[in-house]
Amino acid sequence: MNVYINAKGLATMGEQLSPDQKLHLITRNLQEVLGEEKMKQVLAERELKVYWGTATTGKPHVAYFVPMSKIADFLKAGCEVTILFADLHAFLDNMKAPWELLELRVEYYEQVIKAMLESIGVPLDKLKFIKGTDFQLSREYTLDVYRLSSMVTEHDAKKAGAEVVKQVDHPLLSGLLYPGLQALDEEYLKVDAQFGGVDQRKIFTLAEKYLPSLGYAKRSHLMNPMVPGLTGAKMSSSEEESKIDLLDRKEDVKKKLKKAFCEPGNIENNGVLSFVKHVLFPLIGEFSIKRDPKFGGDKTYTDFEEVEKEFGEELIHPGDLKAGVEVALNKLLDPIRKKFESPELRELSNTAYPDPSKNKGAGKGNSKAAEGDELVPSRLDIRVGKVLSVEKHPDADSLYLEKIDVGEAEPRTVVSGLVAYVSQEALQDRLVLLLCNLKPQKMRGVESQAMLLCASIEGEPRRVEPLDPPEGSSPGERVFVEGYETGKPDDKLNPKKKTWEKLQVDLKVSGEVCSPMAGQTPDDQTGTHHL
Repeated sequence: MNVYINAKGLATMGEQLSPDQKLHLITRNLQEVLGEEKMKQVLAERELKVYWGTATTGKPHVAYFVPMSKIADFLKAGCEVTILFADLHAFLDNMKAPWELLELRVEYYEQVIKAMLESIGVPLDKLKFIKGTDFQLSREYTLDVYRLSSMVTEHDAKKAGAEVVKQVDHPLLSGLLYPGLQALDEEYLKVDAQFGGVDQRKIFTLAEKYLPSLGYAKRSHLMNPMVPGLTGAKMSSSEEESKIDLLDRKEDVKKKLKKAFCEPGNIENNGVLSFVKHVLFPLIGEFSIKRDPKFGGDKTYTDFEEVEKEFGEELIHPGDLKAGVEVALNKLLDPIRKKFESPELRELSNTAYPDPSKNKGAGKGNSKAAEGDELVPSRLDIRVGKVLSVEKHPDADSLYLEKIDVGEAEPRTVVSGLVAYVSQEALQDRLVLLLCNLKPQKMRGVESQAMLLCASIEGEPRRVEPLDPPEGSSPGERVFVEGYETGKPDDKLNPKKKTWEKLQVDLKVSGEVCSPMAGQTPDDQTGTHHL
């Protein structure tokens, strides 16, 4: 009897489970299930047949561990599991995979997904792998595509693919066909249920509506939650900043995690925290962080709710959370990296995903970033402010509420997590630097209208201090990063672009002290200062 995955709640292969126990394994950690009663009926008679499909477009990333953990659950529950490499879908979705690269990308997906499953101990001999074009080009399937196209309206087809198929101003007919083909796959793969992300819900409901019209059975549908990417939005293969590639080096993992959106106390759209919840706990069953004893010492958590609660209360520092994720993630990625050290698989990776910069004519006319999209510090509206008042947040012991004059008609309300580092007396009447063009955000029920900028030094103990403007500064004066004095700041930084999160990792103070900020010189004529 072989243990096939080291995850909390998973037992050994071959263990006899009741239908209710199987249903629990099949449905745990899912966001939504359609057709649960039908699955109960099947499980009372035989094993459930499930399929998961993935369009072979961009390179799989670490969020793919979420469906992999569910595939492990399905196998533990005795399900017959099929993994579909949907190559035809990849081409139909606005040609995300060029026709000439389809076979190479299918091969890459098969190799990397098998490596992922092996890294978490899932037995491959219990899985069935199939390529979409192996059956989607048959006469019978093609006729069913025509039959379905005579029933599905353009409105329903577009609506079904809204969250999956790339949306453009003038959509191609191929993108409208995509949802119908995915519905037909259920019949041609002879499964009882289809598994996917909750972003595919509209495709699943289209299948439930139209398959019976063709004389085919309505299937059950299992939906995973979507894991936010490192920028806080959906993790996407096409957005390099939002994801960690399965073959990224350890240095790349560290760099991307360092840049990841992980605001202190913010548990919403936090890609790092979501990765702990949806990947590490299902696969490993625990999460560990290492800290100096002065900050609580090392700790191992056995349930996610405690991690989330302590991070929300700022008892876990974002740096410690990221460091813990980095260690756990590299353990998952090491076997995959090792497998792809072979010359054959390296060659496969390079040919399936050729470097676009090496294509003929690449970059012509695009040598400069579009205006407004260039990632430069001049887009930040950093101003001198004077702290008028400081008080404790009524609902959070670790937060201050500050009223700060930034040269406007009314002072701004700022919420900062400085209680553990700076006394109220030390902040009162102090000149500070504020980032003023972030989107206002509520923190424990109070809207924070700017960010108080600080510098930190890692060590024992860790130091965090507000930045001091140069002597003679006045509230409202703008501060520039040296070398970027001429740019105009954005009116409001787009939170989806994560401009501040990407820029701040490279902002440093010189010397060995945090404050005052070395390298600032006043410019009395313009009312500005340089960093």
